[in-house]
Amino acid sequence: MFQLPIHELLPQIAQACQTSNQLILQASPGAGKSTVVPLFLLQQLTGSGRIIMLEPRRLAARNIALYLAQQLNEPVGQQVGYRVRGEQKSSKATRLEIVTEGILTRMLQQDPELAGVDLLIFDEFHERSLQADTALAFALESQAALRPDLKIMVMSATLEGLPLQQLLPDAELLTCSGRSYPISYQYRPVNRQQLLVPQWGSVVLDAVQNETGSLLVFLPGAGEIDRLAEWLQSRISTDIAVLPLHGRLPFAEQQRAILPCEEGKRKVVLTTNVAETSLTIEGIQVVIDSGLERRSSFDLKSGVTRLETRQIAKASATQRAGRAGRLGPGVCYRLWSEEQQERLEEQASPEILRSDLASLLLESALWGSTPEELPFLNQPPAPALAAGRQLLRWLEVFDEQNRLTAKGRQLALLPCEPRLGHLLSEAKELELQGYTGMLAAACYLLALQEERVLGNDPLSVQLQRYGQGLHAAARRWWQRMEGEGAVPSCPPVQIDLLAAVAWPDRIARKSGELRYQLANGQRADLVPDHPCQGKEWLVAVALQQTESGLRIFTAESLDIEALKQAKPQLFREEIFLGWDNKEERVRAEKQQCLGAIVLKRQPLTDLSAEQKARCLLEGIRLHGLSCLQWNADSEQWLQRWRCAAEWLPELALPAADDATLLATLEQWLLPHLDGFSRLDELKRLPLLTILRNSLTWSQQQKLDELLPVYFTAPTGSRIVLRYEAGRSPVLAVRIQEMFGQRETPTVANGKVAVQIELLSPAKRPLQITQDLVAFWQGAYNEVKKEGKGRYPKHYWPDDPLQAMPTKTVKRLM
Repeated sequence: MFQLPIHELLPQIAQACQTSNQLILQASPGAGKSTVVPLFLLQQLTGSGRIIMLEPRRLAARNIALYLAQQLNEPVGQQVGYRVRGEQKSSKATRLEIVTEGILTRMLQQDPELAGVDLLIFDEFHERSLQADTALAFALESQAALRPDLKIMVMSATLEGLPLQQLLPDAELLTCSGRSYPISYQYRPVNRQQLLVPQWGSVVLDAVQNETGSLLVFLPGAGEIDRLAEWLQSRISTDIAVLPLHGRLPFAEQQRAILPCEEGKRKVVLTTNVAETSLTIEGIQVVIDSGLERRSSFDLKSGVTRLETRQIAKASATQRAGRAGRLGPGVCYRLWSEEQQERLEEQASPEILRSDLASLLLESALWGSTPEELPFLNQPPAPALAAGRQLLRWLEVFDEQNRLTAKGRQLALLPCEPRLGHLLSEAKELELQGYTGMLAAACYLLALQEERVLGNDPLSVQLQRYGQGLHAAARRWWQRMEGEGAVPSCPPVQIDLLAAVAWPDRIARKSGELRYQLANGQRADLVPDHPCQGKEWLVAVALQQTESGLRIFTAESLDIEALKQAKPQLFREEIFLGWDNKEERVRAEKQQCLGAIVLKRQPLTDLSAEQKARCLLEGIRLHGLSCLQWNADSEQWLQRWRCAAEWLPELALPAADDATLLATLEQWLLPHLDGFSRLDELKRLPLLTILRNSLTWSQQQKLDELLPVYFTAPTGSRIVLRYEAGRSPVLAVRIQEMFGQRETPTVANGKVAVQIELLSPAKRPLQITQDLVAFWQGAYNEVKKEGKGRYPKHYWPDDPLQAMPTKTVKRLM
């Protein structure tokens, strides 16, 4: 192997592996970490120990294994082997195994001690796949509890945004710069409102004419690769090979794109983000970057994982451009503007923050833990975990206490997400019940899920239309379930039953022209003119959250009676005893339910008074305390209580805020609801008496004494004090009745001064004060001047402190 930057770091890597069981290696693209470090560490191993290296992509895993085996002049499967989903090339002689697609997670589940494994390498960890995060969490727990001698090495092109040293505090950190030549950038923004393939193609043709060397074109997905390849075939020189490169291609075709061209030949490699890292593609000097990628995103409301075409992050743009500078000075054409470049997000969000977490929950439960307890760089979002647990209960993977069931343990062994594993399991169960052909149909249905985006046509129509093209993928699932034999053609079975067992939470009943009630409690609208429009029952296979709400795109009409016969456990009878918010009354009935869908109702009339009262409390909590019949007396009592609790803690009064009162309805209100079952009956409640009796006799007496209802003015008038929690009590009194009053009234043992609203004879506000003496000696003179002019018949003395208070006009004094 020719000299690469990583070679200079090898002695330090060897030393670090001797002194620490954890190592973080940051090595820029082109440094050689994926191809040099594993073989070097293999040479350092003594005895029969093995190295397992996790690659996030199957294409990279196969090609790295092939490259490393070639360095040893051996075929793959001897000292160097690989394992990916559905394919394995390794033997007893294999000491370095490249694995991906959850293989390492499965190895840890089967043997948490990883007997015979000395070193785990997590390559390209910056890609932050959910599987890599999960496997690292399990490995760290295994190292801490079972294998303190196990070495863990995390390799990443960048550590920006990765707090790896917090997750691995004992790890040594080594860094290595990559080898790259200068890259010049050309920004050629395309119009994304128009067809993209011709715009991409014209840039490719320009680059072929103006640049030397081979080209690497980054596109969002395999569909775009096929369309651009077809567009270029008739427009590009015949001595330039147009070669696709993505994970679904046969291995030989992948190799054609990766290996060098014949002498004097050039190639245009059309690829996805699989070529951002790990793979070395020979001869590339020009990169054309569409700036797009296909990224999965889980929508909580719809429960659907969608593949979205999105703008890449800056880190990905840098990685892609770097491919042009491996051999010499290169050129990168970016098909967006420099202004857009500045606005790109720095890093793509990790899968754990945007994925359906049902699989993670299943793996964690099998591990004997929960995601919340595992060591992750990013803690999984609580709402996504809650949605995942709900789904696993639907699929009978978890019981009601979120514990793993026997069926869940079986599904965990299948190489697919829990919902699709549930489909395979249920299909076999239906065959045992006499529904022939169900397993074969389930294999085709899984292939349809894998191989193409579901359209609006019913599943039965799509399976008939695409059945022949799905045969190869269906055969792989058939062999996983049956072990051998050829998968039959897709049989004409009850696809609606299969869809219902795979998506039990999305069984839906018509509730409007296009509106459907789903078994998971949500409501969704069928897209207009859908073939299932008007059907009473259907299974909503593909949903999408739109601006106008949840929409059903792919569906299959459902024979509900056939489902009852085949899967009676989906239906349950239960007693509903609760609050009917629509009718604002207590409702009790026996219901036949399918999830949140109520099929039949039978009213129950033999409720006890306490049962009715407890249901009424649900309504009160839903509506809030305002639904009780408050008047001035009860409202003021409650405000005095709240003020006393704040000002006089020595009275040890219970809290009386709205949240506490609602939380304690059973203690203070329930005993008074005997015979009540509707909100409008609450007006008969003696609310003031109920509130008073919520305090002890002594507390009531203290409240009346220290926070009185009335203030006796100098005239002898008893004037109501207005209380409100959080502010001083208010006394609204005509100014003439307060003449001679020197001291500002107080409450709560003198702790709180009353706020006095001094009123005119017509009871209009004149002045607000909490210091009467200061008012009499100051602002009163201005008030007097205005008052004499406006109210000449009333008494306006020059010295209010010495004047007689009065309730009448001057002539009656």
